[in-house]
Amino acid sequence: MNVAIAKSAARGTRILSYAGALLETMDAALAHHSNVFIMGQGVDDFKGIFGSTIGLAEKYGAKRVFDVPLMEEGMTGIAIGAALAGDYPITTHIRADFSFLAMNQILNMAAKYRYMFGGLMSCPMLIRIVVGRSWGQGAQHSQSPQSTFAHFPGLTVVMPSSSQAILDMYPAIVARHPGPVISIEHRLLYNLDFTVSDTGKHVPLGSYVTREGKDVTVVATSVMVLEALRAAQYVHEAAGVSVEIIDLNSISHPDWDLVATSIRKTGRLVVADTSWLEYGVAAEVCRQLVMRDPRLLEQPPSMLGMAPAPCPTAKSLEDIYYPSQRETVDAILTQAKGAGHGVPLPVERSMTEGYKRFRGPF
Repeated sequence: MNVAIAKSAARGTRILSYAGALLETMDAALAHHSNVFIMGQGVDDFKGIFGSTIGLAEKYGAKRVFDVPLMEEGMTGIAIGAALAGDYPITTHIRADFSFLAMNQILNMAAKYRYMFGGLMSCPMLIRIVVGRSWGQGAQHSQSPQSTFAHFPGLTVVMPSSSQAILDMYPAIVARHPGPVISIEHRLLYNLDFTVSDTGKHVPLGSYVTREGKDVTVVATSVMVLEALRAAQYVHEAAGVSVEIIDLNSISHPDWDLVATSIRKTGRLVVADTSWLEYGVAAEVCRQLVMRDPRLLEQPPSMLGMAPAPCPTAKSLEDIYYPSQRETVDAILTQAKGAGHGVPLPVERSMTEGYKRFRGPF
């Protein structure tokens, strides 16, 4: 698939892959803003960060799109200095775990400049980090650190779940956002095609309803939004259960009023995240709801996330480690009908069986 080419669809819409949306927005950022540059390991490689930077080095030159050595903290410091001087750096980490080596620069420098200098200095920049699963990446290349970054004031954290979210958010972030933004992209999404509209119907930073329903609310992040949509279709056909799905989209700045409004309607909640449940997004969703009204939920919520352990390498164990479509469906049905719901569950064993297989970058 050539991710640079979008196929024609119905009037006003087109089909565009996730990687294609990333490539379009990276290209547009370089074309429309002379101060933008992209740096990171592999950005000028022939695979171009899973297709998201292909051809940009040839088009804009090595001064604006360039590879860097294995020096995550150093390259982030360079990017911060450039941002303070008026440039707009876009840095990439082909695995989210690599960003841990730049934590001092991100948390102690980029996140705090605007506050420490009373708004006189700002550090606008975009940090793209890739999360995901499959192909035996094991404990050190499988982590999804959105709640860690969202914990620190001064950072904006987004998790685009579709090509549309990328088209809506990235141009606005590059053009107008005054501080550092961390965008967490799931690699299971990269080769998936989405129907997009260039009118921009989504709020650039915030949350939105992706499916309306009345029985159960699912609050989801990243690829789990797609899992929720698949599960919602299944339970509707199998048991007549109506599911409302909210894409948090911005983990650091969600629309909590939107979430609370949905829960007032359904009284039942499933939270589906790409990381561990302990001290994470799921916990924050519950905290926000309890702070607003502890009577919103009619019963304890259900939570879906990684098992509380480092990720195993073997596929047979990895299939157990991550929530499957079976578990997602069961969580929704348990909320709607109780633990003994008796509805047959899908037989799929792992999420990757429902998506195109990921192939490693090397």
